[in-house]
Amino acid sequence: MASVRQVQVTFDCAEPERVARFWCEVLGYVVPPPPDGFATWDDFGSSLPPERQGAAFVCVDPTGAGPRLYFQRVPEGKVVKNRVHLDVRVGTGLVGEERLAALEAECARLLALGAARVRLLRADGENESCLVMQDIEGNEFCLD
Repeated sequence: MASVRQVQVTFDCAEPERVARFWCEVLGYVVPPPPDGFATWDDFGSSLPPERQGAAFVCVDPTGAGPRLYFQRVPEGKVVKNRVHLDVRVGTGLVGEERLAALEAECARLLALGAARVRLLRADGENESCLVMQDIEGNEFCLD
């Protein structure tokens, strides 16, 4: 039997720090302290060769329960739908209008951060309602 392993979720993006800070706001994550010997992440970045400056950024769950999120700069833009996406669980245990109200409230908060609303998927007797959204670089995620 395999042992449980930690998971890191990696995002390919054009602007790693900008996207990471967006997800910090969405999830209540934080930017970890810079490596030993550096007062700030900017100091650390300045120590890297020019082609690696700004090439990656990280955010973490301050409780340690959620996965680490890693954002890496890639040269190509997003061209197709994500094959994997995050479900941000804001309506857990809620049904009907109460669930829709929770989803809409969180949607409004995230729109102010730069997210985009794609569509509402209404409850269908098997699944509860959820909202499909995009982050600031067009990566799909759901408010569930």
